Amino acid sequence: MKNLVEDKEKFYKHAKLKEFNLQEYIYSITGETREKVINMNRDELARFRILCDNIFSYFHSGWENEGIETSTLIRQKNAILGKELEVKYFKDNIEDYLKRNNKLMEWYPNWYEDIVDAIYHECWGLCGIAQWKYSKDYGLSQSAKIIGNKIYFMENGKMKLQHQTISDNRRRQLIKALLLNEKNIHYDQKHAEVSMYDGTRITIYGEKLVKENLEVIIFRKYIIEKLSFEEQAKKNTIPIDIIPMLKNMVSIGYNVIFTGAVRTGKTTFLETWQMYEDTTLEGLMIETGAEIPAHKLQPYAPIIQLVADDEELGNIIKPILRSDADYIISAEARDGRALNVAMRAANKGTRRCKTTYHTTDPSDICYDIADEIVKFYGGDLYNTIFKVAKTFHYVFHFIQLADKTKKRLKGIYEIRFNRFNHEITIHQICKYDYSKDSWQFKYDIGEDKEEIGHEENERALRDFKLELKKLEEKHPYNNYLVYKPVYDSLRGSN
Repeated sequence: MKNLVEDKEKFYKHAKLKEFNLQEYIYSITGETREKVINMNRDELARFRILCDNIFSYFHSGWENEGIETSTLIRQKNAILGKELEVKYFKDNIEDYLKRNNKLMEWYPNWYEDIVDAIYHECWGLCGIAQWKYSKDYGLSQSAKIIGNKIYFMENGKMKLQHQTISDNRRRQLIKALLLNEKNIHYDQKHAEVSMYDGTRITIYGEKLVKENLEVIIFRKYIIEKLSFEEQAKKNTIPIDIIPMLKNMVSIGYNVIFTGAVRTGKTTFLETWQMYEDTTLEGLMIETGAEIPAHKLQPYAPIIQLVADDEELGNIIKPILRSDADYIISAEARDGRALNVAMRAANKGTRRCKTTYHTTDPSDICYDIADEIVKFYGGDLYNTIFKVAKTFHYVFHFIQLADKTKKRLKGIYEIRFNRFNHEITIHQICKYDYSKDSWQFKYDIGEDKEEIGHEENERALRDFKLELKKLEEKHPYNNYLVYKPVYDSLRGSN
């Protein structure tokens, strides 16, 4: 081991191997050898950062003299967001500089691909976040965070502090580049959201909202796996014997909401559900960010994919209602504007509508959705609740277990609306049992849901009823209760 420390070239070649973890190695050794390794790493890292500073100053002084400083900053922003041509521009310039100055063989931190990649990300790219964004080792990691100088990656469902750090100046430069030329983003040094070209969402909490020098940048990938119902069952997200029932529900064309907290798998399940949709029907999908690749899920289906947010989303409802779409997907309805689009689109009589919504309590979902809509647009809360109840038919609620890599279907709820007395009831026909990691079922189908089945697909309705009855016989729902929310006190509220 002593020879490894003394032979620097051999040591750092070894340090770049993916299976070698420098921090673990340092902790595994003691005494004088440990101090030598730590000091050697510090010296090399310091020299690397001096090289980065020199290259950064060299290029920026040249760009400033040529009067292209602003256009270069826009290039940097586009490169950070994932435009390959802009990334190539920076990397080609860096490689040319290193060749001319005989620096191509310089040491670089092993969380980067090579010396050119390392300098690019340290000076103009994503800094230490680049490993999470581009390394195959983190291909299934859903999020990463910068908090002050520290960098964290999601590993096996938990946030883990990384060895790499980011300086205060570099963090602020990164925020400035991300927000450059973003006319539709409101940022008063408090909060902003930006999307990369591949759909990765970036949330920024600025200096006026956090403690001094602790600005936060959150990166979230939307890793949407193309999973069949059978593959969902293999992951134990759903029970395998529920699959025939789910396929019949898709065939009938109920309007469904997929709910849960962040990272519970609701969007993934929406995709799974969509994979079984009739490909001869015309679909229209609205997203606030390009996350769900409907053209890949069903490459031969006529699905229009729209990306709209804020005012664009509010203005799009009329064109949507006039479209010829057989069904509408409103992906991730996060606020009153998006929920209003989803409700109005489905309320016009369209079946097979699908949406996702963040909530932890699906039993009162009619009130929650109506409240969001009324807060945004105004109107009568009481009447809006009933519109929601009439519009959506079933709610699928998802959770994470203590092991955050494991998702579960917590329940399926039927929203039942009595058109004669305006009574709303919530019927949980499927319930997850934590203690046994299994599910219970209740055969309970409303007359309005049967009516829809008769109109849309008689055979699928018959099989849906048959399968739910079999599930109840095999896994009976103990202590079954029907939730009856009372909204009379809200009558006439604004």
